[in-house]
Amino acid sequence: MILADLGADVIRIERPGGQALGGGPHDLLTRGRPSVALDLKRPEAVRTVLDLAGRADVLVEGLRPGVAERLGFGPDACRAVNQRLVYGRMTGWGQDGPLAATAGHDINYISVAGALFGLGQDPVRPQFPANLLGDFGGGSTYLVIGLLAALLEARLSGQGQVVDAAIVDGTAHLSAMHWGQLAAGAFTEDRAANLLDGGVPFYDVYETADGRHLSVGALEPRFFQTLVRLLDIESECPDQDDVDRHPEMRTLFAQRISSRTMAEWVAVFEGTDACVAPVLRPREAARHPHMVARGTLVERGGRIEPGPAPRFSRTVAKLGAQPTDVGAGTRMALESWGIDYVDELLACGAAVQT
Repeated sequence: MILADLGADVIRIERPGGQALGGGPHDLLTRGRPSVALDLKRPEAVRTVLDLAGRADVLVEGLRPGVAERLGFGPDACRAVNQRLVYGRMTGWGQDGPLAATAGHDINYISVAGALFGLGQDPVRPQFPANLLGDFGGGSTYLVIGLLAALLEARLSGQGQVVDAAIVDGTAHLSAMHWGQLAAGAFTEDRAANLLDGGVPFYDVYETADGRHLSVGALEPRFFQTLVRLLDIESECPDQDDVDRHPEMRTLFAQRISSRTMAEWVAVFEGTDACVAPVLRPREAARHPHMVARGTLVERGGRIEPGPAPRFSRTVAKLGAQPTDVGAGTRMALESWGIDYVDELLACGAAVQT
């Protein structure tokens, strides 16, 4: 989706009938690229994949290690038809190692990478952030970085290469700051015990009078002073660096913030440098003035979706075509990529047009 948003001509090869999790006209992750339904257990479909690889700059697969090779379109087979091809492999555990062939999901990968243990403010058990950290943060984002770097290198060398993007690798890399702090003795392996995980009262989430919440991130002294002033607790608030009185400060913040509604506090902090923001529901976020002004979240076809990111000064990214049913773009996409035997593929069942 990222590459398609930024202007790449991408097609998505799916199994006929789709898969259990994802796909179809409501899956925004598939926007911007037509769905081609191919039965990859048939040699005619594999031949088509190789023909497409011969025309492409990049091929991305998300199968378990060795599956693409068994099906006949592994890196060696693709390299034989296109030496400049960048071959991206997206997995949880990576292409090698004791767990490489094992099933898993985001929650498992970030567990083994050491990232899940410290998440959340509950000392008893960690809290997981849906599948944002592993699948999208440590996974696909690093895959895209790797693909783009490999494409640049291929322009110089004339040779493609395999990009092994493992969620465990990317998640560990995202955690570099914590690893550095741990080595320096400035980070503890406990939940809600560090600067950015709820261990200090001036970087936390507080409940308002109407059961909503404010996020408070007043780390720097000048921002902290603004926060305290606007909360009107200057005379009773402990010093920011007085760690022994942090529990007292947290209670003071909680009591004061719970005395007004979220909307009332938004009015108090609007336009200030107190580093305070409302915790918005997704649909509320789409209506926030800042998000509206930037077009960060847009409405299209009666639903809200994120706009392309990041922004460019000259080559403006645009939303691609909306998601479709699996196989809706089979004929159009294959023909546009120069496949001249689509009728034969459809007739023998190697491809499906819906």
